[in-house]
Amino acid sequence: MSKGCKVYFMDILESISKIEEYTKGMEYSGFTGKSLVYDGVVRNLEIIGEAVKKIPADVKKKYPEIEWKKIAGLRDILIHEYSGVDLRIVWDVVVTKLPPLKESVKRIMKELA
Repeated sequence: MSKGCKVYFMDILESISKIEEYTKGMEYSGFTGKSLVYDGVVRNLEIIGEAVKKIPADVKKKYPEIEWKKIAGLRDILIHEYSGVDLRIVWDVVVTKLPPLKESVKRIMKELA
């Protein structure tokens, strides 16, 4: 794996770790009631999406189980439609999508090392 590509995967893992830290022990109601947490989560989802956009297409093709386009698309929505973002969708991503993404990225980094 190229050094640049590794950095993108490291950015993804770092952002997921931050989101996990921000939301640890939190329920949806707590998430929606804390704007600092929400803002931090959204910012790190944007970073994940930006990193995904920079990963080379040949690497993405090797791992079709990851929803690369959806991740990048979420980033675009968060950046361009910030005031209209549905908090339920953001929370669902945090709870259901990030844990498997984290495991997949860890596996990819081992395989491409």
